[in-house]
Amino acid sequence: MTRPPAILLGGDTNALSIARSLGAAGVRVYTIGVAPFVERSKWVTPLPVPRQGRNGRRPEDIWAEWLLGPEAEHLAGSVVMATSDVGITAIAHHRPALLGRYRLDVSDVDAQLAMLDKLATYEAARAGGVPTPLFWRVDSAEDLQKWRDELVYPLIVKPLLSHEYKEKFPGVTKFRLVHDWEELQHGYRELADAGLAVMLVEKIPGGDELLCSYTTYIDETGTPTFDYTKRMVRRNPPNEGLGCYHVTDDVPEVKELSLQLIKHTGLRGLAVIEFVRDLRDGRLKLIECNARFSAALPLTVASGLDLPLHVYLRILGERHELPHTYPYGKRLLYPIDDFRSFLALRRAGKLTFGQWVRSLMHPQTFPVWSPRDPMPAFARGFQRARSGLRKFVTGRLGR
Repeated sequence: MTRPPAILLGGDTNALSIARSLGAAGVRVYTIGVAPFVERSKWVTPLPVPRQGRNGRRPEDIWAEWLLGPEAEHLAGSVVMATSDVGITAIAHHRPALLGRYRLDVSDVDAQLAMLDKLATYEAARAGGVPTPLFWRVDSAEDLQKWRDELVYPLIVKPLLSHEYKEKFPGVTKFRLVHDWEELQHGYRELADAGLAVMLVEKIPGGDELLCSYTTYIDETGTPTFDYTKRMVRRNPPNEGLGCYHVTDDVPEVKELSLQLIKHTGLRGLAVIEFVRDLRDGRLKLIECNARFSAALPLTVASGLDLPLHVYLRILGERHELPHTYPYGKRLLYPIDDFRSFLALRRAGKLTFGQWVRSLMHPQTFPVWSPRDPMPAFARGFQRARSGLRKFVTGRLGR
């Protein structure tokens, strides 16, 4: 191995996709804080960093402290890549010290941290002329009363920092969806009592198929090195969960709006920007911007765009170009999650069994399974089966 190792900070399917890409290119891959099934990959070497902090210390500080400590001296010169929001925070807050030992991607730290904060993202979009749903800043319970007559339902109680919400409320949703004043008060109180800052966002009506996203890499001059757009087919749970079925497509409008936001904020490096089509006025409106590899990265790679290798080589200063075209209609499927989404949609009378089966009659890319690297899929399957059995037993005992 002639190139330096890579160290991935956090992540799950995106970290696995990066490890497989770089591993196949002859790069040794270390990980910190990734999902347990990722550590079963033949390309991955987990580092002995504590997963949980003591005395209220945050994971990002623990990770950075370990990387800067004596145990990590042998990793000097490695490429450190953020594959989670915690990873972004760790690098942003400790960037000068980390640059003394490691190679890091190009970054505008203020822009990256602003994109982590949902309220800052929406305010930047508004200032840059990028359409957003209606949103309200909420700094206290009194603000709920102040905005009461303006609010529209259904309404999203959205944590400003997704990774903090996930830490307090592990699960498959990233926010609370409320339908009236009473639900809003309860949802706000629950998140506020957990120490989370939140905002209120209008829920754009319609299904998950109205979601689309743009992915690119912005070099140090502010130039995008490639363009890639895709659409959502389904999420689990529908209309509020994580994406479980994606398809590549050509959506020029989402590119234009994304680059408008990037130019206004000065973001550098990776950018994955998600929009939703509002059928009431036909406009795309911002959902969020992730300045890192997304969970749908396996579809990007399967489309012929080896984004992990592209970013890695750019960090090393090597010129690397990605194709200017990619196939439309290529799909990424999370089978179990999509089945659960189908069941929920069928109960709501929005999707029949035949329609669901027909939607799957395409060649599929899977985020975890790979015949060249099968152990992560087995580990994830075992983990899910154990979790399901535990919930079943707990439910039976609770009766």
